Amino acid sequence: MSYQSRGMPSNMVNPINETMDIKDPSLVWQQSGQYLPDSGIQSGGSTQTHSITTKEDDMERDRLLFDLDQGFPQSFPQEQVDGMNQHLGQTCGENLDDEVEMPAQFNVNSAANVQNMTGPSQMLKYAVVNLINYQDNAELATWAIPELIKLLNDEDQVVVSQAAVMVYQLSNREAALHAIINSPQMIATLVKSISNSNDLETTIGAVGTLRNLSNHRHGLLAIFKSGGIPALVKLMSSPVVSILRDAVITIHNLLLHQDGSKMAVRVAGGLQKMISLLTFKSNSHSITVKFLTIITDCLHILACGNQESKLIILAAQGHVELVRIMRSFNYEKLLWLTCRVLKVLSVCSRNKPAIVEAGGMQALAMHLQHDSQQLVYNVLWTLRNLSDAGTKVDGLEQLLQSLVAALGHSNINIVTCAAGILSNLTCNNQRNKLTVYQFGGVEALVRAIMNAEDNEEITKPAVCALRHITSGHAEVENSQNSFCRTGGIQVIAKLLQPSSHWPLIKAVIGLIKNIAQCKATHGLLREHNAIHNLAGLLMRAFQDLQNHSNTSVKPEEVRMEEVIECVTGTLHILAKESQSRSIMRSQQGFMSVLIQLLFNNFENIRRLAADTLNELAADKEGADMIEAEGGTASLNELLHCGNEALATCAAAILSRVSEHKLQKCLSMELTSSLFSEDQNLWPSGDLGIAPDLQGMTRYP
Repeated sequence: MSYQSRGMPSNMVNPINETMDIKDPSLVWQQSGQYLPDSGIQSGGSTQTHSITTKEDDMERDRLLFDLDQGFPQSFPQEQVDGMNQHLGQTCGENLDDEVEMPAQFNVNSAANVQNMTGPSQMLKYAVVNLINYQDNAELATWAIPELIKLLNDEDQVVVSQAAVMVYQLSNREAALHAIINSPQMIATLVKSISNSNDLETTIGAVGTLRNLSNHRHGLLAIFKSGGIPALVKLMSSPVVSILRDAVITIHNLLLHQDGSKMAVRVAGGLQKMISLLTFKSNSHSITVKFLTIITDCLHILACGNQESKLIILAAQGHVELVRIMRSFNYEKLLWLTCRVLKVLSVCSRNKPAIVEAGGMQALAMHLQHDSQQLVYNVLWTLRNLSDAGTKVDGLEQLLQSLVAALGHSNINIVTCAAGILSNLTCNNQRNKLTVYQFGGVEALVRAIMNAEDNEEITKPAVCALRHITSGHAEVENSQNSFCRTGGIQVIAKLLQPSSHWPLIKAVIGLIKNIAQCKATHGLLREHNAIHNLAGLLMRAFQDLQNHSNTSVKPEEVRMEEVIECVTGTLHILAKESQSRSIMRSQQGFMSVLIQLLFNNFENIRRLAADTLNELAADKEGADMIEAEGGTASLNELLHCGNEALATCAAAILSRVSEHKLQKCLSMELTSSLFSEDQNLWPSGDLGIAPDLQGMTRYP
């Protein structure tokens, strides 16, 4: 039996159906409060993620065929499949949402319909016709259900097929649908039909009914309890699009709203079937994209929070197909949902490099200019997750340019992601550093920091990106000058405050260290108190190191040894100028900390502390402070350490201290000697002055 209209007598036409002209299927869906929420996949809504399945959609029984690598477990006669192919060209609409004419009435005069139904079955037939055409009577529907169950279990396949079609059409009526939901035996019979039947019409009717049931929470529970998920998963290999569509939508609804469905789908092999369906292609582009939209949402649900599912997707090359979809389609919802799957996979350490290798970053970058801010944000978030694995990837110029532009976006979430991606992609990649600089990245990053104020989710990655761009490429000097011209020093100097967290402070210190390589910047650093704050941070970091030396706790997950090493190295560069040394000496306790760092467990810290003391010892005041803090004893001890470079540096400091001390002693001796010689030039007592004038030389 077919779903084509059979010419209903005029006296049996439902007047309600005559006046109903629904242009938007989602409106039909939303009219009844008992239906589950609209997913927006077909209607365009954006509030919830659920498959749209309207009554009008359910009447749209298109017969599209396609070939899959995996065969359908049931052996449908070839003539049936050929008939479906022929029907495809006659009745298939442009897309899943197009209205396809379906009979709302059942023709009782057709001999084909009633030839096997006599006696009580004939009475059932008329009852069903009444329900379908113009009655929605719960009592009548309840009476019909047991009889239909008998027919579905009949040995005659024609009777079974007719019964399956009647049950499907009944399921389009509210009262009858609830009667079916409340009959576990009927649902079990439907599940059995889709599992065992070789008849195409029976399968279409049964799975269509299950799809209708899945629009209700009680229906979902009934399908789940009847073991419907394994049967539905098998139908995902069907070559008939109407069967495939209804099976996928039903599973989608189960995954969204029925507890236990995720595990059941995984156990039944549904994840592998869905991955194979990512290659689905119909003659209708609209059908293709909307079908793939539902499949990708199912994959997202199954992969989210489940590592095993992520690895199954990887093993089945699902990531490759997802990247292909991002390259090949422009349907917004499909792109958004595909991107969400990639975002979930991008946090998996094994999927991440595979997605990058498959060209995922370039494919995602294609959509950064999309009008949908939601899509752009998901693309950026996915790129942020992938970017630490993409530092060696070439050909990202388009992406880098888009990211620099995104730094000026009004949405702070977009700016946050853009800054994080730039931070990762410019790490140890000279080409990317140069590209970002050439696209105006230095100025854009400085402006982003200024606009972010105290938002460290933006300032930290932005400072890290600037630290990368201001070193290690052919235009380093120009990038440093660009940073200074845009007021960068003034901006980052404000971040060296006690209120800033250690991760940000560490990044700022590294940036200042790069900038300090250019002597022209030292004056600006002094002017904006950067050197004063750096000296204070060294003492603060040393104190934190002392406080946590006996515990495994690290302040804000930052190793204080790394902060101390970075700030000491920066101060060593700045200490080459006397004005900067003066600022450092003015910090009480600063010299003492440097001397104590000479015995730190890390060799680099010991060496940098010694180098900084050596610079500070260039001034008499610095040498005196080193000696006053007991530094000479510590330095003498280092002379006998096993590190030749450190011992040499200690000797140089002692030499400078001794030199200043010797000069001081020589100066004192010379002064004393001169004073003695002056006294010997004059007679004792009166200094050679006449007695009458001596009183005039005395002070009052």
